[in-house]
Amino acid sequence: MMDQSAPRPCPVCHDTDATPLPAYSPDPWQVATCNGCTMTYLQNPPAYEALEEDFAWEKTYEDKKAASRGSTRFSPYVRRLRNALGMYRDKTNSFRRWFNDGHVLDIGSGWGQRITAPMTPYGIELSTALHRISDKRMRAQGGYCLHGAGAEAIWNFDKGQFDGIVMFSYLEHETDVTGVLKGAHRALKPDGGVFIRVPNFASLNRRVIGPKWCGFRYPDHVNYFTLSSLRKCAAQIGFRTWLVNRFTLPVDDNISVLLRKSAA
Repeated sequence: MMDQSAPRPCPVCHDTDATPLPAYSPDPWQVATCNGCTMTYLQNPPAYEALEEDFAWEKTYEDKKAASRGSTRFSPYVRRLRNALGMYRDKTNSFRRWFNDGHVLDIGSGWGQRITAPMTPYGIELSTALHRISDKRMRAQGGYCLHGAGAEAIWNFDKGQFDGIVMFSYLEHETDVTGVLKGAHRALKPDGGVFIRVPNFASLNRRVIGPKWCGFRYPDHVNYFTLSSLRKCAAQIGFRTWLVNRFTLPVDDNISVLLRKSAA
C-alpha cells in the first residue's frame, strides 16, 4: 500500500522544494534531497498500515542484508575495520549510565530485548508480530509495550514518565519525525536523555557503494540523516545533541547521538 497523495514534505524543515535522486529511487519509490536544509528522504512512503504487515521490519531486513552483501570487493575489509573500532558494541552499559537504571522507553522495540534489568522496559512497536513478543517480554520485567506508530503512541504515556528513551534503528522508519521527537521531549524527565541511532547518509561507505549501500531499504527507510540534519531537527524541538561515535563517524554506516533537553 503506497501513499498516493502529494509528495511528502521534508521531515526536518517541512519544505516541499526538493531535488529527485533517481540513482537512489528504484521504481516506484522516490528519494529526494530538500533544497532548503539538504535532508534526504523518501517522498512517497507507505502508510503506517502497510508497515504493520506488508513492509514490516522483520520481513524486509533479511532481503536487504542479502542484497547488500559483497557489494564491493572492499566490503569484508570495511566490516573488519568497523568491528575493530567497536562500532557495533552493545549499548546496555551506556543506557544504564545515561538513564540511571530507571524507566526506559524503546520506540521500535522489535523483540523487546534491548532494555534489561535493573532498568524497567517500556516499548512501542508497529509490527503486529513483533509487538506481541515485545509486550510479553516487557510485562515480565514490570513494563509493557504499546502497539502502534511511534509518533502517535508516545502521547499515551505520562508527561515526564521516562528516565530514558531509545530510538535504535527506528527514526529512519518514522514519517513524522518532529512529531515523535516532540512526544519524546514531553515524556522525558528533565534530566533524562534520548539515544538515537540512524543510518549515516554522509558515510564513506555510502559514497563508495552508492545505491547498494546497506542504509537503503525500500520502502521502510523513509529518512536518510546526516549529523547536520539530525542536529537541526533535534534543536527545533528543544534538544541539545552529543555525538556518541565522534571518532568513527566518517567510516561508520550509522550516527549515534544522545539528546538532552535544552536549558529553559
